[in-house]
Amino acid sequence: MANTNLQFKTNYVVDSKIEPFYKGGKVQISKDENYIFCTCGTRVNVLEISTGKIVHTVEHEDQEDITSFALSCDDEILVTASRALLLKQWDWRQAQCTRSWRAIHTVPVASMTFDSTSTLLATGGCDGTIKLWDVVKQYCTHNLKGSPGVVHLVQFHPDISRLQLFSSSQDCGIRLWDLSSSKCVCVLQSHYSAVTSLSFSPDGDTMVSSGRDKICTVWDLKTKKAKRAVPVYEAVEGVVMLPVDEDLSQIGVKSKDMHFITAGSKGELRVWEASTARCVYAQTLGSSLSASSEEEEDDPRGLTHLLHLPASSRLATVTAEHNIVLYQLPALSTQQQFVGYNDEVLDVKFLGKGDSHIVVATNSSQLKVFELLTNSCQILYGHTDTVLSLDVFKKGSLFASCAKDRSVRVWKMDSDSGQVHCVAQGSNHANAVGSITCSRMKASFVVSGSQDCTVKVWDLPADLSTAGAEIQQLTPRATEKAHDKDVNSVAVSPNDKLLASGSQDRTAKLWSLAWEGGVSLLGVFKGHRRGVWAVCFSPVDQVLASSSADGTTKLWSLQDFSCLKTFEGHDASVLKIIFVSRGTQLLTSGSDGLVKLWTIKTNECVKTLDAHQDKVWGLHSSQKDNKIVTGSADSNITVWVDVTEVELAEEQAKQEDQILKQQELSNLLHEKKYLKALGLAISLDQPHTVLNVIKAIRQSENGHELLEKTLLKLRVDQKESLLRYCVVWNTNARNCQNAQAILQVLLTHLQPEELLQYQGARAHLEGLIPYTERHMLRIGNLLQASMFLNYMWQKMRVAGAPASMGQDEDMDTTPLAQPFFMIDKEKGMGSDGEEKQDGEDSDGGQDEDLVKKEEDEEDNEVSATNKSTNNNNNNNGGIANGKGAKTNGNHHSESEESSEEEDPEEEDQTTVKVVKCLPVSSAPECQTSAS
Repeated sequence: MANTNLQFKTNYVVDSKIEPFYKGGKVQISKDENYIFCTCGTRVNVLEISTGKIVHTVEHEDQEDITSFALSCDDEILVTASRALLLKQWDWRQAQCTRSWRAIHTVPVASMTFDSTSTLLATGGCDGTIKLWDVVKQYCTHNLKGSPGVVHLVQFHPDISRLQLFSSSQDCGIRLWDLSSSKCVCVLQSHYSAVTSLSFSPDGDTMVSSGRDKICTVWDLKTKKAKRAVPVYEAVEGVVMLPVDEDLSQIGVKSKDMHFITAGSKGELRVWEASTARCVYAQTLGSSLSASSEEEEDDPRGLTHLLHLPASSRLATVTAEHNIVLYQLPALSTQQQFVGYNDEVLDVKFLGKGDSHIVVATNSSQLKVFELLTNSCQILYGHTDTVLSLDVFKKGSLFASCAKDRSVRVWKMDSDSGQVHCVAQGSNHANAVGSITCSRMKASFVVSGSQDCTVKVWDLPADLSTAGAEIQQLTPRATEKAHDKDVNSVAVSPNDKLLASGSQDRTAKLWSLAWEGGVSLLGVFKGHRRGVWAVCFSPVDQVLASSSADGTTKLWSLQDFSCLKTFEGHDASVLKIIFVSRGTQLLTSGSDGLVKLWTIKTNECVKTLDAHQDKVWGLHSSQKDNKIVTGSADSNITVWVDVTEVELAEEQAKQEDQILKQQELSNLLHEKKYLKALGLAISLDQPHTVLNVIKAIRQSENGHELLEKTLLKLRVDQKESLLRYCVVWNTNARNCQNAQAILQVLLTHLQPEELLQYQGARAHLEGLIPYTERHMLRIGNLLQASMFLNYMWQKMRVAGAPASMGQDEDMDTTPLAQPFFMIDKEKGMGSDGEEKQDGEDSDGGQDEDLVKKEEDEEDNEVSATNKSTNNNNNNNGGIANGKGAKTNGNHHSESEESSEEEDPEEEDQTTVKVVKCLPVSSAPECQTSAS
C-alpha cells in the first residue's frame, strides 16, 4: 500500500473557527471605526474590522437574552439591557461588568442611545416610557411618559446644547422632547408605518426620517414642519444624509443641494436629491441577480441597517441574511463583507493558493468565500436555490457547485485580486443536483449526480481560464441512468479514467470514463444496509471507500468489487469520507457531529474530533495534507491542524495533570480534608467541582460550623473566586442554598470595606440582589401555602368535636412533626427531671391497659396537650391523648377540665408520656411510647 515510513496522523487541534456572531438585532460601529458591536442571543460580540475576528464578548451571567445595547460616543462605556430588566455597564475591553442597576421599566428595554457627551443614556421601553440616566453620577434624571406602545427608536439631537430627544413608537409619530422641561414639545406626523431611522444635517436644522411606509420625510426643525415627502418605493430601514463637502459625483451628486442615501427591502443603496425627490443613483446588484417585478417581503437581499463611517468615508449595511457589508465612498465599491450567521453548512472546501480561502455552501442560494486570514467574505450570487455540493480542481483556483435549481456552475478565483466570478453554467437535469466532482488531472470536465437518478459528464471549454465577463454555457457530453434512487455522491479517480457513484438505493457503482461518448458500467458494490452517502477513491491504491446511513464505512477492491474492510464507530449516518496521510488513513464525519480518524492497516480509530453539535456535512483536506476543514449543521466552520508530537505530548501532560488533580481531590474529600479540597477545586477553576466540595462540607456532621471554619481560612483570591461562583449558583434554585450559606459566612465575618476590595465585588453583590429577592419571594409563598394547608388540616380534625367546643378556640400552628406530651401519674420522673424511656413504641396491649387505667382514674389524669396548645401553639392538640389513635374528641375536653382541677403537689409524682406524631404526609394517627 503506502510508504511504511510515513508518520501516521494521531491528532488534530482547532486552528481557527468561523462561528455565528450576529443573529439579528442592533448593530453599532465604534467612533474610531475599528470595531463592530452586534447582538447574538445572550451576548454582545465585538468584531475587529481589520482582522474579522471576535476580540471581545460581553455576556450576562443570568443567561438572559440581550434586548438592546448602546456604546458611548467616546467608545469607553457599553451598556446592555436584558429580559431580566437589568441594565449593566461594562468595561468591554476587559469584558467586566462595572455596574448594574434595575431598569425601572416594567417590561424589557427596546432601544438605547447615548448623547454626544457620553454622560446621558436614554432607554426606550416596551412599556411606552423613556428613562434618561446620568451614567457618571449614576441616577435617573428623566422619566418621559406619553408614547403609545413600544418605544423602538430614541435619538439625541447631535447639538447637545439644544437638550432635545427624538423618539418614535407605535403611533408612527416622531416625538420631540425638551429635556429642560421634561415635556413633549410636538409630535411630527408624516409616516403611516414604523419610523426606522433619523439623520441630521451638519447645522442641526434639518432632519430626514425613513419609514416602512416607503416614504422619506425632510423636516425643518426650526418650524417643526415637513418640508418634503420623498416616495422611495420600498420599505426603508436606514437613511443617511450625505456630506456636502465631498465630491460624490460618481453616485449622482451633481449639485450642492441636500442628498441622502437609503437602504431597504430591495437590497440596494439609492441616492436621492431632496429638493426634487428624484433618485440620482441606484446601486447595481450584479447581472447574476434576477430582478423581480414584485418586491418580496422576505427577500434575503433586503437591508435592515445603514450606518455611516464619516472618518473613513464608508457606509456599512446589514442584510436580512445577517451579512455586514462595508462600502467605500464615493464609488460605493465593496470593501469588506462579514457573515454574521451561516445557517446550516452543507459543504466546505479549501480554495486558492496555499489554501488561503475556503468556499462554503450553506442553506442558501449564495456561496460564501472566506479569506482565512481576515474572515472577510465574498458572497457569490448565481444559483437561485440552495447550493448542495462543491468540489475544487487540483490547482485550487477553479471550483464547481451544484444546487436544487437543477444547475451546475463553474467559478474562477482571480489569482491577483482574489475575486471570484462565475465562468460557466449548465442546467439539463430534471431534478435537484445533489453531488458534483471535478476531474483530477486537469480542468477538463465535471461530473454531476442528481435526484433524477442520472449522472452527467460536462466538458469544460478549453478557453475557460481566459473567459471574460460572459458566462459560458455547458452541455453534457454523456448522461446515464445510474441508480434506482437519488445519486448522493460522485467521485473521479486520480487518473480521470474511472467514476464512482453512491446512491440512496444502498449501492455504489464503478463506471468507465474512457468509453467515447459516454460512461459504461464496470461493477456494483453491494453490502451497505442503507443509502450510500459518500464515495471516494484512494490516491495510491486500487480501492474505493464508501460511507452509509447504516453507520459504517467500507473499503472495496476495484478488481473484484469485494469488501476489504469495514469501519464501525459512528452512532449514526456517515456523511463524508476522505483519504489522508497518502491513503494510509481515513477521515469520516457523521450526523452524530463527530469526525473520526482511522488507520486503515490496523482498522482502528485513533482520534475522535468533537467540535460540532450537529451533522458534519462538510469535510475536506488541504493540498499539503496538514489541515482539514469541517462544516456542520450547527452553523460552525472549523479549521483543524495536524499537531506535532511535542504539542501532543504537552496536551497529554495537561490532561494527565487534570486527572491527577481530580484524583487528589477525591482523596482529600474521602479523608475529609475539606480546606485543601476546596482550595484545589478553586485552583482548577471548575465551579461545578467547587460546588460538589461545598455540598460535601454542608452534608457532614456540624456542617454549618465546618463550612464557616473552612471558608474563613481561605486566601483572599480564593474568596474572590468563591464569591464569583456564588453569583452564578444563586441564579439556579437548586444551588441557591449553597450560595446563600457561603454568603452568610462571608457577610457575617468580613467588614464591608474589606469585601468591597475584592475584584468585581460591587458588581457581584449587585447581581446577587435580584435573584435573592426572587428566592425569598418564593420561600414566602411556600410558607404562606403551608400555613393555609395547616389551617385546613386543623379544620378537618376539629370537624368531629362536640358542639360544646367553640369555633373560636385557638388552633395549633406549630409544625405537625413535633411531639406533644401527656402526664401519666403511674410513672414517676427521674431525679434529674428527664424522661425515662423504655426504647420501644407502645403495642396494642399497652393501649388496652391505658384505656382501663384512664377509665379508673379519669378524674386524676392530666393532659399536657392543652397546655401545649395555649403556650406553644402546638398543632397536635387535637390528636388523641393517652390512648394513641383510639381517644376521641370528648376525652380531649375532659382532659382540659382535669388539668385545671389538679393539685399542684401531685405534679412531682407524674411522668411524661411521649406521643410521636407522623409527618403531615402520613396518616393522622399517633404512636405512643412510655417515657
